[in-house]
Amino acid sequence: MTTLTDLARNSAPRNVAADIGKLFGEALARKQDADLTALFDGFSVAAGDGSAAIAPSDIFNALSTLRAAALSANECAVVLHPKIAFDLKKGLTNTFAGLDTETSNEALRSGFVGTLAGLRIFETSNIANTGNAGDYKGGAFHRDALAIAMMQDVKIETQRDASLRADEIVATSVYGVGEIHDSYGVELHYDSSIQ
Repeated sequence: MTTLTDLARNSAPRNVAADIGKLFGEALARKQDADLTALFDGFSVAAGDGSAAIAPSDIFNALSTLRAAALSANECAVVLHPKIAFDLKKGLTNTFAGLDTETSNEALRSGFVGTLAGLRIFETSNIANTGNAGDYKGGAFHRDALAIAMMQDVKIETQRDASLRADEIVATSVYGVGEIHDSYGVELHYDSSIQ
């Protein structure tokens, strides 16, 4: 919730109410993302203990666990914190010097890994630190491992407060997240070498 005063609305060169709505939508999306990534800690199978940096071989190790559960790599993905993904890219590119491979060149060209071992690699800063500097828990998982149920998408309401000479703007969303298949995911707990 925020309060938009008449003075702020009338003196701003932009549509402040629209900007607030956009910020609310982005904040709710970040919250949902953070709630989903927090579920990585619940996977029973874990790779890494937060004491070392991730390496490309760790992605292949996670894939072997998923494939052992008869899961197709093209239905799986990896999500890492950007500080952890740095070490993965560093390992793929020989400390950013290039290895003359397609994956190495893509990491150097765009800053994204794209696909490794058949797994799509994504980055999000919405993964909470474990409490130790540079430690983050990512995940390698099948699309059916986790779920989000939306009861109500983003809803924005306004209420006029005449005595305050302002509008109260409130954004809500009703949803829930949960782990559906524990054996469909692998927690990736690694330490960033740059944090």
